[in-house]
Amino acid sequence: MEYRTPIAKARGLGSAKTGTVHWWMQRVTAVALIPLSLWWLAFIGQLLRSPHAQTVEWLSEPLNGVLMVAWIIAVFYHAGLGLQVVIEDYVHTEWLKIVSVWVVKLAFFLLALAAVLAIFAIRGMV
Repeated sequence: MEYRTPIAKARGLGSAKTGTVHWWMQRVTAVALIPLSLWWLAFIGQLLRSPHAQTVEWLSEPLNGVLMVAWIIAVFYHAGLGLQVVIEDYVHTEWLKIVSVWVVKLAFFLLALAAVLAIFAIRGMV
C-alpha cells in the first residue's frame, strides 16, 4: 500500500509550467496555417504561371506581402514547436536534448529572418 500523495509522486519529474502554453501555441499556429496555406498555394500557382516581374508585382501588393510574412512566421514557429517535442520525446541525453532544442530554435529563427528580409527586399523596403 502506498501512502504518498500525487504531488509527492510527481516531484522530480520536471516542470509543468510551459507545457500548456506550448500545446496551445501549436494548435493556434496550426489553425492559422489553414487559411494562410490556402493563400500560399494560390501564390505558388501564380509563381508557376507568371513571369518574374508579374510575380514580384503580385508579391509587392501590401496584402500579399503581409500574408507571406505571416505565413513565414507561422510556419517556422509551428515547425520549431513540433521539432522541439520530437527532440524532447526521443533524445534521452539531457545535454544533447538542450543543445538540440537551442540549435533548432536558432536555425528556424535565422531561416525565418532571412525569408522575411527577402520579402522586404522584393518589396523594396531593404
